[in-house]
Parts: sequence; C-alpha cells; structure tokens
Amino acid sequence: MQGEWAGESVGPDVWETCRELIPAGSVFAFLAEHREVLFPPGMFADMYPSSNGRPSLPPQVLAATVVLQSLQGLSDFETVQELRCDLRWKAACGLGLYDTAFDPSLLTYFRRRLRHSADPMRIFTKVREVVAATGVLKGRQRRALDSTVLDDAVATQDTVTQIISAIRRVIREVPGAEEVAAGHCRAHDYTDPGKPRIAWDDESARAALVDALVTDAVNLLGHLPEQNLGEKAANAVGLLALVAGQDVEPAEDSDGRDGRWRIAKRTVPDRTVSTVDPDARHIHKNRTRHSEGFKGHVAFEPETGLFTAVALTSGYGPDNHEAAVAPGLLADEEEGAQLTVLGDSAYGTGDLRARLQAEGHTLVIKPPPLRQAVPGGFTIDDFRLDLAAGTATCPAGHTANLGQAKADGARTAQFKRACTNCPLRERCTKSKTGRTLNVHPQHELLTAARRQAATDPGWQDEYRRWRPPVERAIAWLVAKGNRRVPHRGVIANNIWLHHRAAALNLRRLITLGLTRTNTTWHIAPGTA
Repeated sequence: MQGEWAGESVGPDVWETCRELIPAGSVFAFLAEHREVLFPPGMFADMYPSSNGRPSLPPQVLAATVVLQSLQGLSDFETVQELRCDLRWKAACGLGLYDTAFDPSLLTYFRRRLRHSADPMRIFTKVREVVAATGVLKGRQRRALDSTVLDDAVATQDTVTQIISAIRRVIREVPGAEEVAAGHCRAHDYTDPGKPRIAWDDESARAALVDALVTDAVNLLGHLPEQNLGEKAANAVGLLALVAGQDVEPAEDSDGRDGRWRIAKRTVPDRTVSTVDPDARHIHKNRTRHSEGFKGHVAFEPETGLFTAVALTSGYGPDNHEAAVAPGLLADEEEGAQLTVLGDSAYGTGDLRARLQAEGHTLVIKPPPLRQAVPGGFTIDDFRLDLAAGTATCPAGHTANLGQAKADGARTAQFKRACTNCPLRERCTKSKTGRTLNVHPQHELLTAARRQAATDPGWQDEYRRWRPPVERAIAWLVAKGNRRVPHRGVIANNIWLHHRAAALNLRRLITLGLTRTNTTWHIAPGTA
C-alpha cells in the first residue's frame, strides 16, 4: 500500500534547521520547498492499488530521489549514500538529520512499479506540465532535433561466449533442459560459465569449437520437451536460436544439411552483441565512429534550453532511424502549432519533409549530400528532369525516358548507348553499360530543399543561429558519465532517459527563475 508522509522525521528537520547551508537557487533547495506540490501523493496512487500490507516509503520522496539521481548520474548505492551523508539530499527529499535513508533495492522496486504503470514517464510529464504552466515556451516555436549514441551497460560478447551463455540460460530457465543438455551437449561443461580450454591461437581448434557449440545448441533446441513455456523460458529459447545462427554458416564443403558449421565471413546487420542485454546493437553514427548500445533522440527548444521530448530506441533498423522517430518527438506539441523544425541531414528524408510540410511546419533541415557516381563529377542536379513528360536529359544533352514508378515510387532512367562516345562520360559514370539515373519519389521536394539551403540567406542564418544549441543539449544529456546507460533493455533505459531529461529541465527552469505563487507556477520577470 502507498505510504503517506506523517510529518515526523528522524532527528531535526534539515530544511528547517540548516536552510542556510543549502545553496539557494539549487535543485536541492527547490525540491525541499516544493517537493510535495511538484510530486503530490495522488500522482502515484495507481502504482499502489492495494490498501493492505506494509505502507511503502512515500513515493514523493522516491520521486525526488530519482530526479537527483538522474541529475547527478549516480548508481542506486551511491544515491543512498548521498541521502545518508549529504545535507542537501536530506533537505531535498525531506529526511531528518539522523535518517539512514533506505536500502538501494527500493529504488529498483520503485522503477519497476513505474515501468508497469499506465504512465511510466509521469515524472517527465509532470515537469512538462510545469513548463506549460509557466508559459515559458509560449511564442517559441523552434524545435531542434538531434540524436546521439548511448553506450550499453554490458560487455560486448564474442560468438563463443554468446552461445555458451545462451545455452546456460536455457538450461536454467526451461524445465527439462538440464536433462537434455546432459544427454546431447558435449562441447563444453555448461556448469562452467567460462570459455573452454583450447589452444586459442590454433585456427583449426577454434573452428572445431564453434562447430561443436552450434551443434550442441541445435541438439538442445531440437530435443526440448513439448510444453507451454513462460516468458523467461520462451525468451531464453528464442535467444539461443538467434545467437546460434547469426554468426555461422555451413562449412565450406557442406550442403547445410550435415550439421557442420563455421564462422561466417560476414556480419548480419541486426546482430545481437550480448546475451546479457539482447536489445543492444552495433551502431555506426558515422563512417569512423561506431559503438554498441542504443540511440537517444531529443527535441529541444533552443532559446530556453528545454527538452520538449526525448526517446530511446534500439540502434538499428528503419523504425529507429532519426527521420522515423522525429514525428513522435513532435506529437505532443499543441494541436495546430506551426513549428520551425531544425535538424541535420539525418532528418532530411523526403518522407519526413512531406509529412512535416503537410502539417504546416517550416523546415530548416539540412539536405543530405548528393552521391556522385564519379568523384567531382555530375550529380542528379546536373540533369534536367521533366517528371510530367517522363524524361531525363543529361549534361551532354542526351535524353532518356524515365521508367514506370516502382513499388516505393522511385523511377529510373538508363542512358546506355548514349554514353558510349560521350565526351563527358569520365565525369558522369564508370559503368560499362552507361549511366543509370535513379529518381527519388520526392525528387522535386528534395531538389527544392537543396536549392533553398544553398541560396537562401534567411534559411542559412536560421540554421547557423538555432541548430547548434541542440549540440549543447546533447552535451548536457551525456555529461557526468551518462553517455553509458545504467540499465538493460530499451524500455528501462527509455524511462531513465526521460528521468534524466526531466531533471535537466527542472534545473534549467530554476535557472530561468521558476517560482510558485499561491497555486501558480511562473518564471520570475526579467529572467526568462
């Protein structure tokens, strides 16, 4: 059942007796004064539906603790140590001078209740309501979008480690799997979590081990008893099937049916990098930087320095691309609001441009660079297209017909023989069969965007002035070790990211002069 604040503290009230020691204008002082209003008990009532049992710690105390934890980037253990030893934390969370706080596991239980509640992001939502109540965003219609890579909280595993770990999990979680493994799995002693002892510098020994481990996995999956599996058991079986097949292929002289395997000479695009956190993925932010983890996405108001929306997604797949996530970041804006949306070239897709323009937004989004078939050569902008007539004319004056639209709406023009003796061929194509021109379904929209970015001084000034502040927002977001996520999985880390953004927004509002008069939140005049 939900605990209530009884008004009694263990020892003197820190806020009443040591107020002069708490930095004025800090998040600590603000929470000490306004904690009960910011996080009223009724805000968490649905998380504690039972009226029986031992009362919990008041959830507003835990909510204030989570805000400070997210702001400082601390572990659960470090957070409780601060509550026990730091006067600022005691004042902010309403603890008495002699209060020893609580066990760190209570923070885990609180996050679990949040995760399974109707509104897991309620702390972020509450701070956003405060932002709306102050009116600090009124008339400020710019929204800068950006993303960043967030490193996972686990170690990346190689193929051998993944298969052994997945087999051990199936043995542990699936009824009857231990007996099956004892009879059919012989490549390794699966009571030992470590790697087998082989000559690791011997290529043939490594190949034989991989073959034997994959065979064990196949045998285990193939001989499990028929039964209905619970969630943990089903996930364990699915994970083993995934990791046993993602890095291997049939042996060189095998037809794929004799059960002989080797490490594949390729990497699957959506490869699972760890059985400890199956949601983590290998991410290429650009051609030179790559890591394992997740993507964090933000929408940011650059004048006030406030996050209007955040999201954490997997690091791979079209549904997690910046342009696919962007509409969700803008979904909670006021109905009918016409925004100026700023973004780098990751948001410059034709589909997103068409959608945002249809919603009435002004786009200050950098167009993606054009690909050149020959370095320094002609791009599609050097061709003259007549989409109505269905023709394309190259820089040399040759005309080719555009083919029928494909399933995705794209069209293709093939110049073929026209390129044979063309004097501009070396600047146009390296293909022996001549230049093939691929025309995007939103070609006209993208061409207009490139032209505007190259020639419109107003657009250029707007981008240079208001796009860079979102980089500062990303720096705030990942500061104090928060580049590495603290939890496993997309869902838990998405909640953490919302808590982090809520804490940063609260700190920013306090800097802007957030105060409360009677029942109204507002920004002190002259500070916004």
